[in-house]
Amino acid sequence: MTVSEALAAAAARLAAVSDTPRLDAELLMAHAFDASRDDVLLARLAEPAPAAFEPLVRRRLAQEPIAYITGRRAFWTIDLAVGPGVLIPRPDSETLIEAAVAHFGRAGPGRVLDLGTGSGALLLAALDQWPGALGHGRDASAEALAVAAGNADRLGLAARASFSLGDWGEGLTGPFDLVLCNPPYVEEGAHLPPGVRDWEPAAALYAGADGLDDYRRLAPEIARLLSPQGLACVEIGATQATAAGALFEAQGLGASVRKDLAGRDRCLVLRR
Repeated sequence: MTVSEALAAAAARLAAVSDTPRLDAELLMAHAFDASRDDVLLARLAEPAPAAFEPLVRRRLAQEPIAYITGRRAFWTIDLAVGPGVLIPRPDSETLIEAAVAHFGRAGPGRVLDLGTGSGALLLAALDQWPGALGHGRDASAEALAVAAGNADRLGLAARASFSLGDWGEGLTGPFDLVLCNPPYVEEGAHLPPGVRDWEPAAALYAGADGLDDYRRLAPEIARLLSPQGLACVEIGATQATAAGALFEAQGLGASVRKDLAGRDRCLVLRR
């Protein structure tokens, strides 16, 4: 098969497991070539399809996420390495960075904290956005911290980013001008797509019967760590603004909501 023919055939097969079968096929083909998607589409469609392509398609048919297959994920202005030990960064989470940019502008925060840093997506996006900022990423997973530190090094941000293993803000000393956090917020037993449920780490997804367990723990920690003029941006599920916001308001923080591009509540914006 030519690349063009293989893409069409793969897209037809992937339609059973993906909402974006053609895009998936193109990304997998680019990975098989170790080339960009543009290079494949503009210059290689008439070439023979590489042998490495079919095994990648079979992995996707098993509903393994594209990001885990390729080992990469774009987020904000950066490109991150990801793997099965970390939550895959999603465009919805960029809402937190947008909220921070709207607040700080070009000047930016001086000191940034990312609680539950995972791949380092939020922390490293903030440091890339503001070259004068310093940041710290905290996670309870040593595997995730290794991925985050590797991303910081690849992006040339290691000198401004530090990381520690621990439980949310326990043992950390503030104040921080910007606190970012994308905690688990899915209710136990909630329906998730197989590509999420079966592949991404459960510890980064589920948060008790009502999905609020981690907000209960985070609220006093963020209130303690946030500087007087600081801002905290915390991701929430689309129906959790009122319940989660009340937990932070009980700790003396003012809470407002920022919506994602789809118009869903996505970020609690917290101030003193």
